[in-house]
Amino acid sequence: MSKSRKLHQLITEQEARHSSAARPEEAQSEDEEEDQLLEQHFQLTFTEFPGGSEAFELAAKFCYGVKIDLSPSNVASLRCAGEFLEMTEEYSEDNLISKTERFLSSSVLNSIKDSITTLKSCERLMPMAEELGIASRCIDSIVSRASSEQAMWNGIETAARRRRNGVIRGGVTGGGGGGSGSGGYSWFEEISLLGMPLFKQLILAMKEAEMNSEITESCLMHYAKKHIPGVSRSIRKPLPSSSSSSSSLATEAEQKDLLETIVSNLPLEKSSKPSTATRFLFGLLRTANILNASEDCRDVLEKKIGSQLEEATLDDLLIPSYSYLNETLYDVDCVERILGHFLDGIEHRSASEIDGGDSVPRSPALMLVGKLIDGYLSEIASDSNLKASKFYNLAISLPDEARLFDDGLYRAVDVYLKAHPWVSEQEREKICGVLDCRKLTLEACTHAAQNERLPLRAVVQVLFFEQLQLRQAIAGTLMATAEPGRPSVAAAALVERGSFGGVEEAGEGNRVGSDTWRVAVRDNQVLRLDMDSMRTRVHQLERECSSMRKTIEKMGQAGLQEEGAWWDPFALGRKFGCKFKTHVCDSHGPTAIDKGTSRPNQLQPHRPRRE
Repeated sequence: MSKSRKLHQLITEQEARHSSAARPEEAQSEDEEEDQLLEQHFQLTFTEFPGGSEAFELAAKFCYGVKIDLSPSNVASLRCAGEFLEMTEEYSEDNLISKTERFLSSSVLNSIKDSITTLKSCERLMPMAEELGIASRCIDSIVSRASSEQAMWNGIETAARRRRNGVIRGGVTGGGGGGSGSGGYSWFEEISLLGMPLFKQLILAMKEAEMNSEITESCLMHYAKKHIPGVSRSIRKPLPSSSSSSSSLATEAEQKDLLETIVSNLPLEKSSKPSTATRFLFGLLRTANILNASEDCRDVLEKKIGSQLEEATLDDLLIPSYSYLNETLYDVDCVERILGHFLDGIEHRSASEIDGGDSVPRSPALMLVGKLIDGYLSEIASDSNLKASKFYNLAISLPDEARLFDDGLYRAVDVYLKAHPWVSEQEREKICGVLDCRKLTLEACTHAAQNERLPLRAVVQVLFFEQLQLRQAIAGTLMATAEPGRPSVAAAALVERGSFGGVEEAGEGNRVGSDTWRVAVRDNQVLRLDMDSMRTRVHQLERECSSMRKTIEKMGQAGLQEEGAWWDPFALGRKFGCKFKTHVCDSHGPTAIDKGTSRPNQLQPHRPRRE
């Protein structure tokens, strides 16, 4: 009663009410009346005491002068208990309210972790904790401390980077180390323990304070991984155990609400760790499809993924189709939309560079996405429900500069034709039309020339361009033999016949020179053998092409006559320019053949096909 105004008032009222209701009998003696007064008890019940019985026990101990230990986990409940019991400074000096307020200001609000702990304890003290400003003060402390901490770590990383690069005054430093920014953000895990209402308030405060987008995104990522099952799980890994997902939200409605909240608060800027963020975004997108999130939510995710699609992997793109309307195993339409957003961004950046007067080189991001899409096409091509039109549209959606070579695309086409033997000849020709035979390497051309699944038109085109590549290779070899500083064939023949025998006897130095000439002669002989083999191959291809041309003329198809001499080598040469690389390179995979088998097929020398 000496510390709590409310307890004093309630007990006084109880005494007054009891005194007015008591009527002692005349027969009772004075001793009996005294014993009855000593046995009187006053019972007070607080049904909604903030912090429960534990907080009341600590407050009672404080009233009796027992020392209590304040901590970030109990200071909020004691502050609310002091407010409930009216333990103010005006009623009694050095009371509970002033003591807890001093602890909050001097200790809790000076630390991010302590502020998070106190904020977490406020969840069971609502709405009093909100009315007293405890939650809002903790949130403000977290935001301000996180901003200053992030600036400090940026300074440490900048100094460490300068030491590594030798920029610090005094010359190159040796083995300079520095702090890592990730070490200062260990409190992300503690934020993920907050309830959803307080977490929303914290994210809103971060956005209003214009905090660094990296911190906001990291908070959202940690919270989503903690409370939404499957976000951080790869589609090829098993489902998490019940123990690992015990902290997840209880109902799908709560998960959907949290998912849409996280997506709506994602920063628009590209993440500093795009590979990790891209994997996380794909996890959110898969979960959004499972929970049937809103169209706006999925559209935001697809656009953000499209802005950094070059960081994705093939596993990321393999999004299962959860709708009964899609017959395919994977959601191809979703990938097509994501690719469209990526291409829109590339086009916008290219237009900006052109307006600035700069030349636009081949985009590395575009080439990475080209390789990724070719791998995706090879993966989905074996789906028997994948329509030819959908495969074709996705294959031609990339611009020409996205592929340096078409070997990866050829492999996808080959897999599709193998998995769909029932497609018509017209559809086969349409699918093969996505290939640019000028971009096929010699290895891919050799494989395509023997591929019985390709239509006749595609085989003839491949044979023609393979012949041109061989001619280019021979021409390059001949030019290499005539480079300055190398002996001519005639001079090598003279050395072989011993015309320089007198020079060999002139001394040791001349013998060394003669040995060099002899090595050159042997190399020249090997080169001649290689050239003869290549000439034989070219003649063989020419005979085959001539034979196929005669066969086509005999077919007398009206369609071929209307199309004109599409197979004519000279017409095709004039049409396509016939510019080739002489080396063999595959930028979209180590081989042009089907890698789904356990043992790759060896490419055999070309043999003429039987008509």
